[in-house]
Amino acid sequence: MPPSPLHIFAPAKLNLFLHVTGKRTDGYHTLQSLMVFTDAGDELALSPHDRLQIETEGPFAAQLGNPEDNLVCKAAALLAAHYKISPRGKIRLTKNLPVASGIGGGSADAAAALKGLVKLWNLPEEPAPLLQIAQKLGADVPACLHQKPLWAEGIGEKITPLPELPDLHFVLANPLVPTPTPQVFGNFQHGFSAPIRIFGPQKSTGEWIASLKACRNDLTDAAITVTPAIRGVLAALAATPGCLLHRLSGSGATCFGIYDSAELAQAAASMLKRNHKDWWVTQAGMLR
Repeated sequence: MPPSPLHIFAPAKLNLFLHVTGKRTDGYHTLQSLMVFTDAGDELALSPHDRLQIETEGPFAAQLGNPEDNLVCKAAALLAAHYKISPRGKIRLTKNLPVASGIGGGSADAAAALKGLVKLWNLPEEPAPLLQIAQKLGADVPACLHQKPLWAEGIGEKITPLPELPDLHFVLANPLVPTPTPQVFGNFQHGFSAPIRIFGPQKSTGEWIASLKACRNDLTDAAITVTPAIRGVLAALAATPGCLLHRLSGSGATCFGIYDSAELAQAAASMLKRNHKDWWVTQAGMLR
């Protein structure tokens, strides 16, 4: 019998805040963000094969286009080149997250592929090479290797873990309008934000929410210019009972609400699903 596939989870990323602090000479914007990862996400199944083969399935697979253009393929190629081997293996990507939606789906898939291929190819589990490859794949990929609460700066490569973050409960909502990041940054007219210091030790959910409310997502106005439906999603989240904070994640169009309990989040998700049947809505817990 063939060996069982190796399953790797690729969690959705949320930017609890996102400040744009500047722009480098190479065109990349510098950022500050508090990121968390959720138990909603894509899934990868990896198995031996004599060549590299990518298959896609799931509710959003049709939005991916040519699988060979996927970040998963690029991750495999860069990892194989680093270790001077031929890329081999069958990767089945189950795409549960909307594409171009501000929750790091493609970045999470690439990070998961790196983790899985290291095991499939029996490579050394060395963090440094994976981080170097992740930085070449995109700004969110280094953070997606961690899959735990973190403070990110620079273009995403400067990472500080935040293990003290309390359990948070989320509802994610997306109007199912792809919102490409380059278009959002092309419409960005907000002045650069002054860098802030990393949040100090805080104990309660209320203290964290208060700190987050003092921040924002600097890309919100630009994202609404690209996808006006985002405004309605934010308003709908704000109207759900028990919503402590509502905000756009990344460059959108996914927005999120934060709740004190899984029960409140579930009730809010059910409410949004009833009232907005054409949206993607899911409840999610936080990975630690």
